[in-house]
Amino acid sequence: MQKPSEYDNKRKNTLRWGYLFAVVALCVFVMFLARIIILQNTNVQEIKDDYINSNYRTATLKAARGNLYASDGSILATTVMRYDIYLDFKTMKDTVYSNNIGALTDSLSKMFGKPRIEYRNRFDEQRKKKNQYYTLVKGLDFDQYDRIRKFPIFKKGKNKGGFIVDRNYKRELATSEIGAGTIGMDNGEVKAGLEGAFSKYLRGTDGKRLEQRINSSQWKPIDYWKVQEPVDGEDVYTTLDLRIQDIAHSALQKQLINFEAKHGTVIVMEVGTGKVRAMVNLRRNDDGDYVDSYNYALKDNIEPGSTFKTISLLAAMDDGFIDENTTVDVGNGVWVYAKQRISDGHGGGTYDISDVLAKSSNVGSAKLITKYYAEKPQIFLDHLRRWKLFDKMDIELPGITKPKILTPESKRWNAATLASIAYGYSTNINLLQLATFYNGVANGGKMLKPLFIDKIMKDGKIMYSAKPEVMVDKMASEKAIKMMTSALTKAVEKGTGKSIFTPNLKMAGKTGTARFEYWLPGPMKYRASFAGFYPADNPKYTCYVMISEPNTAKGFYGGTVSAPVFKEIAGKTFLKTPQNIEREMLVDKKVNLNKMVEPNVKIAVNNKQMPSVVGLIGKNVIPQLESLGYRVDYKGVGRVKEQFPLEGTTISKNQRIYLSLQN
Repeated sequence: MQKPSEYDNKRKNTLRWGYLFAVVALCVFVMFLARIIILQNTNVQEIKDDYINSNYRTATLKAARGNLYASDGSILATTVMRYDIYLDFKTMKDTVYSNNIGALTDSLSKMFGKPRIEYRNRFDEQRKKKNQYYTLVKGLDFDQYDRIRKFPIFKKGKNKGGFIVDRNYKRELATSEIGAGTIGMDNGEVKAGLEGAFSKYLRGTDGKRLEQRINSSQWKPIDYWKVQEPVDGEDVYTTLDLRIQDIAHSALQKQLINFEAKHGTVIVMEVGTGKVRAMVNLRRNDDGDYVDSYNYALKDNIEPGSTFKTISLLAAMDDGFIDENTTVDVGNGVWVYAKQRISDGHGGGTYDISDVLAKSSNVGSAKLITKYYAEKPQIFLDHLRRWKLFDKMDIELPGITKPKILTPESKRWNAATLASIAYGYSTNINLLQLATFYNGVANGGKMLKPLFIDKIMKDGKIMYSAKPEVMVDKMASEKAIKMMTSALTKAVEKGTGKSIFTPNLKMAGKTGTARFEYWLPGPMKYRASFAGFYPADNPKYTCYVMISEPNTAKGFYGGTVSAPVFKEIAGKTFLKTPQNIEREMLVDKKVNLNKMVEPNVKIAVNNKQMPSVVGLIGKNVIPQLESLGYRVDYKGVGRVKEQFPLEGTTISKNQRIYLSLQN
C-alpha cells in the first residue's frame, strides 16, 4: 500500500482547517443573526430609550412667516433672518487655533467693542473643555453675519473652523407706530389684529430636523439631516392704504393732543367695496404719548349717542312715517316722556326732518320714534335686525364684540327705553359696525361687509382675491336713502357740523356727543363722534371718528372735537395726489409720501444674473423679485442701500436675496 504523499497530507490538513473555520464562522453568523432577532423582538425600545432618544431628538425647523402688505405693496410686517453663532472648539486644529486666535479676537473686539483679552480667556477656557457648541452671539442681521463669517478661523467653515450658524426668523413691523395695534400679533398664545386674523395664511408649515446631544443641556443641530423641509407662509395684501392710514393717524393724534383726550379711533372705508382703508386706535399711555396698542374700533361696545339718530330715523323714513314735509315741535328743547327727562342742547321750536338731524335734536328723534313705534317697538327693532345691528360681525379680525340693544324681552326694558334708543342710548355697538351702517347709506342702501384682505400671494402667484360681500342688499327704499343723504348733507352745511363746511368738497355726516358712566359720581365724561361720507353727491369714502374723554374745559361736542378730524381726512384722502399734505406730516414718519408717488421702476433678471437694485425703492423692488420666484429678506424702510447677491451674480429660482433699506 502506497503511503500518502506530503502533498496529500497538506491538502487534508488544509481542508480540515477550512471546514473547521467554516463551521466556526457559521456558528458565529448564526449567533449574530439570533442576537439581531432577539434585539429586534425584545429590547428595541430599551436601546431606543437608552441611546437614540438620549442622544438625538427631532426639533422644529421654523417656517418663514409670509409678508403682510398694505394695498399698494408697502410692507407692514415682514420676517427677517437672524443668525445665532456657535463655536465647536473640538474641530479646530491646534495649528489653526494658535496661528489665528490673535487676529480673531482682534476682529471680534472691533466688531462688538469688548476687550481682546476677554475673548482670548473665554476661548482658551472653552477649548480646554472641548466645548462643541459654545454660544458666541445671537440675533445678528445679515450684514453682521456676512462680516463675522469672514473672520480668521471662522472663514474655514464648520468642519475646520468650528463655525456653526443657526438661522432663525424674527417678525418686524415696517411701521413702528402707524397701525401697530391694527397690524397686531401672533405669538402662538395671543392673536390680535391683522397678524392674528390671517395667521393661517402667513404662518406656513414648520419643518423638522435632527439634533444631537452635546452635553446635559446643549443640543447641536445636524444641518444635513432634515426630517422635513419647512414650507414658508403666503404673503397677505391687506386693504389698508398706507397713505390714508398715515393721514388718519396724524389728524387723530393732533386732535387728541389738542383736547387732552384719553383715546380715539378713526375708521375709513371705501364705499363701493367695503375695504377698510384705514383703522387707527390711539390711547394715551403713562408717559403721555399716544400709541396704537388697543383696537377700540372692534373690541369696545359703546353707546353711540347722536350718530345713532341716522339709524333710528332711517327706519321711520323707510316705513313711510316721515318724509321731507314732516315736522316736529320740540318746544323749548325739553320733553318729559315716561318720567324720563329728554333735553336738547340746540334751541327749540318746530323742526322739519332735516333739522332734527342737522340740529341733533334728542327731543325730535324721541318724539318721532315713540309716536310711530311705541305701541309696536318690535317693528322698529326689526329694522335694526335687518341691518345686522343685533349680530356679531363675521370678519377675519379677532376680538370683535357683539352689539347689545335692549328689547322688550329684557328685564331692563321700560316705557322710556324706546325713546332712549332713538337718540343713541340703551344700545351698545362697536364703531366698525356703526361705520358699516353709514357706508351702506353712502352706497345707496347696499350694506357691504368690511374687508381687511385684498389678496393672498405665493411665489408671485395670486392664490386668492377678495371681492365685495353684500350683507344687506337693500337697507331701505331709494327715497329713504336719498332723504337721509340730503339730511346728512344739510347737517354739515347748516347744522351741528357746519364748522367743517367747505365749498371745495361736499360732505355728509352726523355729529355725536354721548355721555358715559353718567351714573357714577364725579365730572361728566363724554365721547365726541362724527360719522359721514364724502363727496356727498358721489360718495367714495366713509369715515367714523370717535374721541373719548376730551378735556371738557376745551370742548366736548362732536362738531368741535371730532368733526375737524373728519374734515382733514376727507380733504387729504380725496385728492388723487398728496400735493396738499402739510410739511409736518412728512417729518419723523416711517412712510415718506414723496417717495410713495415715485414711478415704479421695472426690474428683470436676464440670463440668471442678479440685477442692481441699489437706490431703488424697496416697496417697488421686493414684490417684483418675489413675483419672479425669489425669496426676499430685508431690513429697514425706504431705498435699497445694499444688496446680496451682488450685481452680476448668477442666481437660481427660489434663492434668497438680502436687501438693506434706508430712508
